[in-house]
Amino acid sequence: MGHRIQDILAYLERVAPSAYQEDYDNATLICGDRNAEVKGVLCTLDCTEEVVLEAKAKGANLIVAHHPIVFRGLKSLTGKNYVERTVISAIKNDIAIFAIHTNLDHVAQGVNKRIADRLGLRETKILKPKKQTLSKLVFFVPPKDKEPVLEALFEAGAGQIGEYKDCSFQLEGMGTFTPSENANPHIGQRGIPQYEKEVRVEVILPAHLSGKVIQKMKKAHPYEEVAYYLSALENENQEVGAGMIGQLEEAMDEEAFLDYLKEKMNLQVVKHTTLRRKKVKKVALCGGAGIFLLGDAKRAQADAFVTSDVKYHEFFDAEGQIILCDIGHYESEIFTKDLLAELLSQNFPNIALYLSKVVTNPTSYR
Repeated sequence: MGHRIQDILAYLERVAPSAYQEDYDNATLICGDRNAEVKGVLCTLDCTEEVVLEAKAKGANLIVAHHPIVFRGLKSLTGKNYVERTVISAIKNDIAIFAIHTNLDHVAQGVNKRIADRLGLRETKILKPKKQTLSKLVFFVPPKDKEPVLEALFEAGAGQIGEYKDCSFQLEGMGTFTPSENANPHIGQRGIPQYEKEVRVEVILPAHLSGKVIQKMKKAHPYEEVAYYLSALENENQEVGAGMIGQLEEAMDEEAFLDYLKEKMNLQVVKHTTLRRKKVKKVALCGGAGIFLLGDAKRAQADAFVTSDVKYHEFFDAEGQIILCDIGHYESEIFTKDLLAELLSQNFPNIALYLSKVVTNPTSYR
C-alpha cells in the first residue's frame, strides 16, 4: 500500500508545526480526504483554478501550496469568485489542497532560509524570535530508570536547543513518599514512609508538544504517580520567528548589491530607498509582507532589508539608516515551491512530485 495524504500532512506538520502559524492564518487541509492514497503531489506558491487543472492533467491528487486559497470563512460555494471556483474544481476532481503558510515562514529552515541561501548569506539567524513557544518539564525518577525515560522524552521532541539535541539538567537528591492503602507502589510498601534516591531532571520542549511529551514520560516512568512540573517559558525561541538576518560573503557597493539581488531573486525591478553610499554586508529579509520587521532590521544594524508589499509612507521609515528593498510578494516567495518539493522528495522518494509551472503572479511589469 502506498502513502496516504495524512502521511504527507503529518511530515509537513513536523517540519513546520501548525502551532507556529499566525492567528489570522489558515494553514491546514483546505479540502480533500486525509485517508486517500497519494497519486501525486503538485507544489505551488498559490492554488488557483489553473493550478487545479494542472494537477488534474498530471494525475496529482494533492496540491501543497504556500498561500491558503481560503483565508476567511466561506458561507457558500456557488462559484461567484475565484476562491470558490478553485475549491469547487478541486472537490469535483478529488484533489486535496493543503496550505503551509506562516508556520513555514516562522521555522529556521523555512521560507526565509531559502531566500537567505539564494543570496548566499552566512551566519544566518531568525531576525525576530518568537516568545511563549517553549515549556520546561521537571520530573523526578529513580537513577536506574532515568535513561529510558529520557530516551522516550527525546524521541517525543524534548531536549532540542538549536543545533544541540538530548539536552537536560540532572541533580541527585532524596525523594520521600508514603503510599496509601489503595496504592500499587513500584517501590516501598503501603502505609510506610519511603525514602528513595531520585534524580531531578529538567528538559526544554516546544510548548505544542507538551501533551505528547508528558504522555511518553508517564508511559516510560516506573512510578504509578509521577511527580512533575510543566512551566511556560518567556525565553525567545531561536529556531522559531519572523524574518532572517545574515552576512554576505563579501561587502558590496550598494549598486552592486541591488544588481546581485535582481540576479539571485530573478527580478525585473527593485523598489528601494535612497542609497547611502555605504557598503552592504549585513542583510535582513522577510518573504512576503515584512515591513513590520523594519525596526528589528534597523536595531540589528542591517545594511539592507529585503521584503515586499511596502506602502509609500513606509519607505520614509527607513530614515536613511538602511536600504529598504521591495522586491514583490510573488518574487520573494516563488522559490518556496522548490523548498516544498525538496523536503517531500527527501522523505517520500517513491511519490510523483511536480513543480507548478503556472505563473500565479497577479502583478505585471512593462
